[in-house]
Amino acid sequence: MAETLIQTLAYADWHIPLSQRSMSLREAARDLARVGAAPQDIPLMVQLAENPRFNLFHGAVDLKTHDYIHAILGRGLLAKDEAFVIGFTMGSTNRLSATEEKLFTLVAERLYPGIFRFSREDVRVFRDAVRLAFICETPALNQIGYDKYMDAPLGDIRRDLHIDEPLLHAYYALEKRRYPASPESQRLLD
Repeated sequence: MAETLIQTLAYADWHIPLSQRSMSLREAARDLARVGAAPQDIPLMVQLAENPRFNLFHGAVDLKTHDYIHAILGRGLLAKDEAFVIGFTMGSTNRLSATEEKLFTLVAERLYPGIFRFSREDVRVFRDAVRLAFICETPALNQIGYDKYMDAPLGDIRRDLHIDEPLLHAYYALEKRRYPASPESQRLLD
């Protein structure tokens, strides 16, 4: 019981800030592996919507790739972090239609169970992330071979993938002001 509580707290607290530019992707993945969810912990509805095996929405990635994107974008594992990572990944494909975006948000708001369900705020973060990926002209993050980046610093990976750190920093500052009660939004610039 105590171990589960400690793991839950570690999961909620995990985050590598955008300012952490020198950590390698391998180090970030190793750090996340200590607290990350196992694939069997992901509800079926979430797997259907986000796993590339089911190919329901553009930008679907496996859990390992999804975790890499968390570290690259400087996001933790809480609700708005998930919404941002999913939105940025989907937006990076440049193939996400308005209809598909709306359908995904309906699924995430109404069909995702428990802690996976998106709130209205989470949907707003998701939509913002979709647009930021488009503005950055980031290549489709679901198509990247991350193995070649494992020993590269996160800052170099962002630059190589055209992820505009000053733009993300500005957005994170805006998100921090918008959601003062959200722990994940408040720690973005730490």
